[in-house]
Amino acid sequence: MCTIPTLPEIENLTFTINQEIRVNATLAVTFEALLEQLQSNEREDGTPMPMKLEAYPGGRWYRDLGDNNGHLWAHVQAIKAPSLLEFSGPMFMSYPVANNLQYRLSEADGVTTIRFRHTAFGLLDPEHRKGVVKGWTHMNERVRQRAERSR
Repeated sequence: MCTIPTLPEIENLTFTINQEIRVNATLAVTFEALLEQLQSNEREDGTPMPMKLEAYPGGRWYRDLGDNNGHLWAHVQAIKAPSLLEFSGPMFMSYPVANNLQYRLSEADGVTTIRFRHTAFGLLDPEHRKGVVKGWTHMNERVRQRAERSR
């Protein structure tokens, strides 16, 4: 006998994270800091997580473990330097899921605003759902710090 499993409610299949980060640096400096941070990622405890970013349409963003080992996080879906960087892919999730990640940057009076949005759809692991806001907050704070040091 074969049974058909019940599917989770739609609320359990999605999440959206929106953050706005104000950076005391120019648009160009902030965008460069974003690209650098996405490649020198580290966990909140300081553990390095070496990443590679091919910053062009279709380029890969992946965790580099060396010797041709790693984990594809996403492809660059759109890039319009220095105001837009958008990714689509599995991110850090190794299961059926689709993610879209957007960084939209604008500048006014020497202050850059980053509008960050991460949207996910799929069979989301509850542990990822719990940790993702904390992780992106850490990453985006590191971008802000890096840009403000560079200006």
